[in-house]
Amino acid sequence: MAATEFNVEARWPELFASLSAADREIVVNALASSWHEGWVPNREDVQNLTDLMRGAIDEAEYDRRAAAAVERAHALAAAG
Repeated sequence: MAATEFNVEARWPELFASLSAADREIVVNALASSWHEGWVPNREDVQNLTDLMRGAIDEAEYDRRAAAAVERAHALAAAG
């Protein structure tokens, strides 16, 4: 069931606290676009993108984390 309200900043304000207003807007817009396509917000995905925007990780690490999340989702689907 998809969430009816998009509220990632309200759910995880600590992930957005150190972002500039411009970076926060970029992150929220990117996440909102995915949400409109049916993605359900989760802390891991939001943290990965905010980490990338803050410079805490590089694109290679972001890609590695995203691939690992996909692998976990596939494994859960196959087991269930």
